[in-house]
Order: sequence, then C-alpha cells, then structure tokens
Amino acid sequence: MPYILIVEDEAAIADTLVYALQAEGFTTCWLGLGGVALERLAGEPFDLVILDVGLPDIGGFEVCKRLRRFSEVPVIFLTARSEEIDRVVGLEIGADDYVVKPFSPREVAARVKAILKRTAPRESAAPAASGPFQVDSERVQIHYHGQLLSLTRHEFRLLQNLLAQPERVFSREQLLDGLGVAADVGYERSIDSHVKSLRAKLRQVAAEAEPIQTHRGLGYSYSPRHA
Repeated sequence: MPYILIVEDEAAIADTLVYALQAEGFTTCWLGLGGVALERLAGEPFDLVILDVGLPDIGGFEVCKRLRRFSEVPVIFLTARSEEIDRVVGLEIGADDYVVKPFSPREVAARVKAILKRTAPRESAAPAASGPFQVDSERVQIHYHGQLLSLTRHEFRLLQNLLAQPERVFSREQLLDGLGVAADVGYERSIDSHVKSLRAKLRQVAAEAEPIQTHRGLGYSYSPRHA
C-alpha cells in the first residue's frame, strides 16, 4: 500500500489531505516541520511526499533541494503562491506537480494516484543499446560511451524518452508529460533547464558530441549521427 508523507504546518489542511488519501486506500504520515521531514525521509521509505512551500522552519523549496541529494521520491508542492516563476522553480528543482491553495483534496488524491502510476517500476528488461548509450531501466541507469551518467530522475526519464525514438522531434509539452509531471501544469520551459543540465553531463564524457538536437519552435530530438 503506498505510503504518503504530508509535510504541512496547518492542521486543518493536513487533516483534509489525510482523510482524502486514506479514503483512497493510502497510508499517510503527517509532519509539520521540514527539518523533521528530512530526517524521517532519510531513514524511512515513502512512495510520495506532499510538501508545503511555506513551512515555518525550512522553506519547501529548500527541503526539496536537500531531499534530492539523497532521494528521488516524487514530490507534490502545496502553496498559496500562484506566480508562474514559483511553479517553474518548483519543477526545476525536482518536483513532480504543484498545487495552489485553496484546492480540492480529491484533486490532490487524483494527482497522487496519477504520479504513482507514472513512476511505478516497469517489468524488468535487459539493458537497451542506442548507439553509444546503454539504458538500464531496471537500475535507472544510463551509460554513455561506457561511462555511467550521474542523472536525476527527471534527467533519466527525459534522456530515456529521447533515446527510445531517435530523430523524433518531441515538443516540450510531450517531454514534460514523459517526466511524469501532470500534463495540465503547463510549464514546458522547465524542460530547457533539464536539457541544459543533461548536455553539460554528456559533454563531460564526449566534449564534441551533440546527441540532443534543438529544433527551434518545435522541441528536441536525439540524433545518433551526432552522438
């Protein structure tokens, strides 16, 4: 049964989330401080974290940054702020979704189910080769020219999707959806940051190669000819 951690300092909000998630069959844990949540996450396996941005001790964005140093557990941000820049920042630092208060607890539960479905491990398969890339989906690893790449979960999924269909041009929206981020979030420009980070890591292995091609006004593709 999926185990959901709720990090929210307002008891009334936390209570409604606990009720809605337990009604859907999830097990929940509620904490009110970011520091305590990080300690708990370091020692206990959770399937997803619902994280308030405005915590009293450590801001939710900072909690997520620290969390990403040791875990790729899916994260949904809760916030009273609706500015686009806040949403983009949240997604770029590794969140999977972003819900603005006030919200429907049922909607949050639906988003939790959708993310867990997208991030569920697939059936084991032998590592697949695509030119100089070796993709091991079971271990969530990609080797490039024989070297293991140090990738975040979003970077892994982005590169995996590009490698699966060489030369296909993916729009930012399609790539965002492939990361497991809710399609209605609509902040496709966060893909640019992930691509920039990916390219930097690939150039550390092969400085002259450009396997990820930019198609202005369209999106990105993987080109074996440039790998």
